[in-house]
Amino acid sequence: MKLMLPDPQAPWYHGSPLLLTELRAGSTITQDRDLARVFSHKPAVVSQDVAEDGRRTILHTGEQPGYLYRIAEPVGPEDVRPHPRTTMEPGQEWLTNRPLRLELVERTAPRPEERLTETMLAALRSKR
Repeated sequence: MKLMLPDPQAPWYHGSPLLLTELRAGSTITQDRDLARVFSHKPAVVSQDVAEDGRRTILHTGEQPGYLYRIAEPVGPEDVRPHPRTTMEPGQEWLTNRPLRLELVERTAPRPEERLTETMLAALRSKR
C-alpha cells in the first residue's frame, strides 16, 4: 500500500461527538472534511466507494450528532504520523504527535442517505 503524504497547504479536520477545544496527542485527524464529518457520528463501520462518474460515496453506521472541527494551528510533518491500523485509503487517517487546538466548524447530524443498512452491512461482510 502506497503512503499518500499530506498536503502542507490543506486544512486538517477532526470529527467527534464531543464538544472539544483541544485534541490530545494520539488523536485521529484527516485532510478529508467529509470523512471527518462522518467520524463525528462515531460509526463502527465506514465504507467508501467511487462511482463510475468519479463521485465518492461514504456510507456508515454512525447515529450520533456531533461536531466537525478544523485544526486551529499549523500542522507540520513532525506533528502527524500515518494511522497504523487504518481501514481507510492510504493518507486519509493520521495520528497526532502532540496536542492541537481546535476550532469548531459546524454541528453535524447523520445524513439518512449515508446510512449503512443491515443488508448493506451483510454484503460488505460477505466480501471479506
